[in-house]
Amino acid sequence: MHIHILGICGTFMGGVALLARAAGHTVTGCDSNVYPPMSTQLEEQGIALVEGYDAEQTCCGADLFVVGNAVSRGNPLLEAILDKGLAYTSGPQWLAEHILQGRWVLAVAGTHGKTTTTSMLAWLLEDAGFNPGFLVGGVPANFGVSARLTDSNFFVIEADEYDTAFCDKRSKFVHYRPRTVILNNLEFDHADIFADLAAIETQFHHLVRTIPQSGRIVANAAEASLARVLDRGCWSELEWFDTNADAGWRAAAMEGGAKAVFHLNGAMLGEAHMPMPGAHNLANALAAVAAARHVGITPAQALASLASFRGVKRRMEVRGVVKGVTVYDDFAHHPTAIELTIAGLRQRAPQGRILAVLEPRSNTMKLGVMKARLPASLELADEVFCYAHGLGWDAAEALTPLGKKARTYVDLEQLVSDVVAHARADDHILVMSNGGFGGVHDKLLAALHARHA
Repeated sequence: MHIHILGICGTFMGGVALLARAAGHTVTGCDSNVYPPMSTQLEEQGIALVEGYDAEQTCCGADLFVVGNAVSRGNPLLEAILDKGLAYTSGPQWLAEHILQGRWVLAVAGTHGKTTTTSMLAWLLEDAGFNPGFLVGGVPANFGVSARLTDSNFFVIEADEYDTAFCDKRSKFVHYRPRTVILNNLEFDHADIFADLAAIETQFHHLVRTIPQSGRIVANAAEASLARVLDRGCWSELEWFDTNADAGWRAAAMEGGAKAVFHLNGAMLGEAHMPMPGAHNLANALAAVAAARHVGITPAQALASLASFRGVKRRMEVRGVVKGVTVYDDFAHHPTAIELTIAGLRQRAPQGRILAVLEPRSNTMKLGVMKARLPASLELADEVFCYAHGLGWDAAEALTPLGKKARTYVDLEQLVSDVVAHARADDHILVMSNGGFGGVHDKLLAALHARHA
């Protein structure tokens, strides 16, 4: 079958493309404003890309069009597909019918940490010899690709609460029918499609309703929102985790976060070397170890595997070091994620300043719903450089509580110039965006090299 994917460079749809090709289908696709790592990954896999959404693509010979949720009514290609009565479906629906059916699905849901936790869980299964298939909203360094299809019965998936497609406004994760589920956390996000936190809790409840009686939910006990979701009904096994609790799954950091000790119901399970800093990554690891036990991986095996987990591209990824100045790339774009990311970097690198370079790019951030929370989320940074291009609110005014350490820009080149002018040896330039950010990472590294040439 020839499948043509609309919005193929999104992290999810790019993963669907890899799985479809591995399943033996001919795969092509289209998108606009493409950027790495997904565009690079697709090119490396030999999947042909078309720039833009012109209606003539209906003549590409595809048997089925798979439509990503970034594609909405008014898109010329989508309108042509509908006018001609051509076969189409959503990415999650195609995945459920052609890849996940009959497999033991392990799903990771939550506002934050999905990509890292999914990657960790896939690695725990891989290192234990389970050879899992997976689909992650990023590129795990241990695997080098965002999705993989194997002959294993196990499949690990990042379970996103964002809507499915133009024709299906349910959350993506209701299609996956998992047997093992991690509920990492739950905050208000995606203000472009959800009216409030209660609306998102309803979608999480829909996910809970799909889990079989023999399935297992591993949920964060520190989240009142998740307690409300599960109070609405739970028909599966339930285990709670909390890094600060005395019961259930618990973990405590040691040696400045380089190691941690894990407990279950008061009994010590062992220690593990932590590959990533921060309390949020400790919680991610705890959830992954708990979920792995449901498929038969002992905590001792899982803790040993954590030491060799290498992280995920665009999650505190070091892009380069120039004369003692380190440039990082991170996906953080929600105030909670921004705060946790900066705190994790501070834990990893207590010496040196943190220069936070932020692009408020998500739909929620562009709407200004979270602007009042931004100053507190950036408090631990020593300097803040905010790219305010395309915002519908005044970023400079919103960041006023940070005083002189915060600067806003609509000119990317000027931002780069000012960051480099402020940087000195032992500084950490932390770039945070859920998009390509105009290639700012390479621009910063090039400017730093030029300064020292």
